[in-house]
Amino acid sequence: MSLKKSIVVILLILLIDQISKIYIKTHFALHESLEVFSWFKIYFIENDGMAWGTKISDFVSFVDDRSAKVALTLFRIVAIFGIGYWLYDATSRRRPVILIWAIALIFAGALGNIIDSVFYGVWFDDSVSQVAAFLPESGGYDSLLHGKVVDMLYFPLFEIDLPEAFPFYGGKRFNFFEPVFNIADMAISTGFLLLIVFNKKAFPKSH
Repeated sequence: MSLKKSIVVILLILLIDQISKIYIKTHFALHESLEVFSWFKIYFIENDGMAWGTKISDFVSFVDDRSAKVALTLFRIVAIFGIGYWLYDATSRRRPVILIWAIALIFAGALGNIIDSVFYGVWFDDSVSQVAAFLPESGGYDSLLHGKVVDMLYFPLFEIDLPEAFPFYGGKRFNFFEPVFNIADMAISTGFLLLIVFNKKAFPKSH
C-alpha cells in the first residue's frame, strides 16, 4: 500500500468525521438525542478531555483544566507528527499492508479529534440550550486550542439490573454500551484492534 493511497484513506476518514461533527454541531443542541434504533442513538455531547471524558486534572490536581487542555492538545499535535513519520517509514520500507492500514486509521482518527480541539472553540458558538452557528459574527465559544471534541454515536445495546451479590456494582443499573464516541474514535480503535489481532502479520519476524 503506497503513501498516496494511505493519504486518500486518511482524507476520506477525515471528511466523513468532520462532516458528521459539523452536521451534529449545527443541527443539535448539547445533550439532544435522536433514536435511530432501540440500540442506536445519535446523542450529542462534547468532550474536552481525554478518552471517555477523562481530564488530566483528574490525575494531577495542581493543574487547572484549561492549562491541562492546552497541554493535552499540544501533546496530541506532537504525537501526530510521530505517527505521520511512522506511516511514511512504513510505506517507504514496504511494510505489511495491515500495518499501513492500522497506522493510517490511527493517524486519521487522531487528526480528526485534534481539529476539534484546536479549532472548534473558534469556529462555533456555544451549544448549551441552542444549536450552534458555524463562524458566528460574535465569535466562537472559546479560544484557539480550547475546542471541545464532538461525540454523537451511542449504542445502548441493552440495560440490566445487576443482582445485589454482584461485586462493586450490585443493585445498580448496568448499561452496555455506555460511552459516546465519533468517527475519529472508531478509526483509532479499529487501527489499534488491527495491530492487536493481526500482530504477527503487522510485525513479521525477520529470519
